[in-house]
Amino acid sequence: MQQKEEYLRRLRRIEGQARGLQRMVEQEKYCIDILTQVSAMTRALQNVALGLVEEHLAHCVHDAVATGGPEADAKVREASAAIARLVRS
Repeated sequence: MQQKEEYLRRLRRIEGQARGLQRMVEQEKYCIDILTQVSAMTRALQNVALGLVEEHLAHCVHDAVATGGPEADAKVREASAAIARLVRS
């Protein structure tokens, strides 16, 4: 994983957002403000997921396809399934 530190930085920030959301709920903040923060956190997680998909395609899938054989087919199916899960979420 080439951008490991970047992903960890983003995930720590998302973790902070989750704690902030918990505080907002505990303090009974305005619902729309909470929903706005949920949306921001969702976008942040989606950005991490997209980065991971791009990296997986550029390295794992690319290398498997270059090698060929059943492993290539399996990596493409695996990537397609992961993308489908992201689209449905």
